[in-house]
Amino acid sequence: MSVLSDSQIEQFHHDGFLLVEDVLDPEMDIQPVIDEYSELLDLLCNKWYAEGRIDSTYRELPFGDRLARVVTESDRAYHQYFDITLPQKDVGADTPMHLGKAVFDFLRNPRLLDVVEHFVGPEIYSNPVQHVRIKVPERLVPAEHRNGITAQTGWHQDQGVVLPEADDTSMVSAWVPMFDTDADNGCLAMVPKSHFTGMVAHCQDPIRKQGNRIPDRLIRLEDAVPVPMKAGSVLIFTRTTMHQSYPNVSDRIRWSFDIRYQPTGQPTGRPMFPGFVARSRENPGAELRDHAVWADLWRRARAELAKTSSPKFTRWNTALPVCG
Repeated sequence: MSVLSDSQIEQFHHDGFLLVEDVLDPEMDIQPVIDEYSELLDLLCNKWYAEGRIDSTYRELPFGDRLARVVTESDRAYHQYFDITLPQKDVGADTPMHLGKAVFDFLRNPRLLDVVEHFVGPEIYSNPVQHVRIKVPERLVPAEHRNGITAQTGWHQDQGVVLPEADDTSMVSAWVPMFDTDADNGCLAMVPKSHFTGMVAHCQDPIRKQGNRIPDRLIRLEDAVPVPMKAGSVLIFTRTTMHQSYPNVSDRIRWSFDIRYQPTGQPTGRPMFPGFVARSRENPGAELRDHAVWADLWRRARAELAKTSSPKFTRWNTALPVCG
């Protein structure tokens, strides 16, 4: 198995990230996910129309225009219906999340795992720190509904959003756009070589309400570069590479999956959420291939979290001197 050249692997280790083009087939790999989410949007539009929250189901519109229209008209927080994880607080027995088969197949996509295997080895575990971010133009999102999932995501390191148990976990992130993305509609910006810095402090952002983010003064902002991408491309980066997204100032949606992988057997940094063995060269029988089992693992996690107070998801203390 070799899909990347030696120079590509060297570039990843040098810069802390690597853009790999044409990994996924738009029709075979991406379209089934779009179709599944279109069915979900159908259900939401029918529900909200029946409740009188929107004037039409807008079935005639393409996915992006339809979502933007109903988000604006309904004035509802929409992102949790589409996400493939649970929120970090206020989990209830009926907290929505999307657990469709197309998404599960996407997490296990062999072409994606072939790229990941170069960096984590042949025993690949799907880390449960994962998101689907479908961002309509930011001007359409009411201020009270803006966060890192629906609007601009601030500077951070992915290691900074997990517990210290995973500090030695060889985790990599895979960022995959469903549609073409650029600086206008909110592509990522990366700081090359920032992974050599190691973990830096993250602080609560009370204005943008985006959770814990790196203060600008700790980042070489002049070195940051945008990474526009075509659908089917994959951006791989290390757990300490500093990155953010741009705001979506376009008239298009920005739709991405950000998912993480690691060697099987290492801590995930979010033990209350379920991961699974995505690939095992040594023991293929250990791979989780049943979508229903995966979905049930998440439902069980939701049921457990609904019975308890919110567990600790982060290591950061807002009283840190650097956050003052």
